[in-house]
Amino acid sequence: MPTDYALLSTYPPTQCGLATFSAALLAHLPETGDNVGVVRVLDEPAPRNSPLIVHDLVNSCAASAAEAVGIIDGFDVAIVQHEYGIYGGHDGEDLISLLNALTVPSIVVLHTVLADPTDHQRRVLDAVISAADTVVTMTRTGRARVLGMYGPSPGKVFVVPHGAAGTLAARSAAPRRPGGPRVLTWGLLGPGKGIEHAIEAVARLRDGGLRVDYTVAGQTHPRVRASNGEAYRKSLQALARARGVDDSVHFDGRYLPVSALVDLVGTADVVLLPYDSVEQVTSGVLIEAVTAAKPVISTRFPHAVELLSGGAGLLIERQDPAGIAAALRRALTEPGLSERMSRRAAGIAPQLLWPAVASRYRELAATLTRIPAGATL
Repeated sequence: MPTDYALLSTYPPTQCGLATFSAALLAHLPETGDNVGVVRVLDEPAPRNSPLIVHDLVNSCAASAAEAVGIIDGFDVAIVQHEYGIYGGHDGEDLISLLNALTVPSIVVLHTVLADPTDHQRRVLDAVISAADTVVTMTRTGRARVLGMYGPSPGKVFVVPHGAAGTLAARSAAPRRPGGPRVLTWGLLGPGKGIEHAIEAVARLRDGGLRVDYTVAGQTHPRVRASNGEAYRKSLQALARARGVDDSVHFDGRYLPVSALVDLVGTADVVLLPYDSVEQVTSGVLIEAVTAAKPVISTRFPHAVELLSGGAGLLIERQDPAGIAAALRRALTEPGLSERMSRRAAGIAPQLLWPAVASRYRELAATLTRIPAGATL
């Protein structure tokens, strides 16, 4: 039976992880006869660049929110992306009243589940979870946190992976360019990414006789740039100069199209995620790296622990240049290790690709739309 899906989220050309996620999900979600529409979340009005956008939810605008409810209720099911920072009100609390006003069933996708939220963050997420008909986390860690901290019925909370396009694997065997082993970090740049520790590791490796080329690709996060400009990037460039590795550390500040990213990932020997956070339960970059069958070295944030513990990568402690250097040396010099990690990554990739992920959302939606109004799961 055809289904009409409403998606509430940020959306391109907004440059953030939720917008990218939403566009990818909608590209794979509908089957023949289905209909999709986007209620785009914005801080201020902007031109609509896609026929899929049916309404703009302008934060802190009551009339816009009321209209959003009416439009979403014209669909069969709402898929709502949740992150504290994208909705209006303190910690995005304006989303609560919108969810409670909906008459169609809702699937709320939690992109962040903090281990140690503030009291207000906890109250907000508790209300969001209570208002949702189904809750999705992208990792087992996220689900365990939701169940342990907020107490919903276990049958209400499902794990569905983030999703990856798989296009980055298209040229994963690209010819190597001249130079030493290539290490890559990519994604929106800002404090907390841990790049400074990676640069220190590159310097340690050089001091120990192993020279690597390290590329940091991606523009500064728009919110970081709006508040602090390019201060973080400049501090990293200064650190590379001070440690004498500015000839080996390369910054590409563009928002890369897929074709350019495919080329970049294809020439990398290792993907490095030196993130500072211990909270991150979801990483789109991690998913894309694994589905590209690239060896990954990552700090022990929850998503990385789940995906890499089976052998697809090496786990390191955060803010530990010596540990990063040791892991890079192992991955780049230990016979057979890189190939074993790549094989393990390739083995788990199919379940992480967008067609499989979208199928899970269709299953959840079908379950909800078959349940009579007022019933509980």
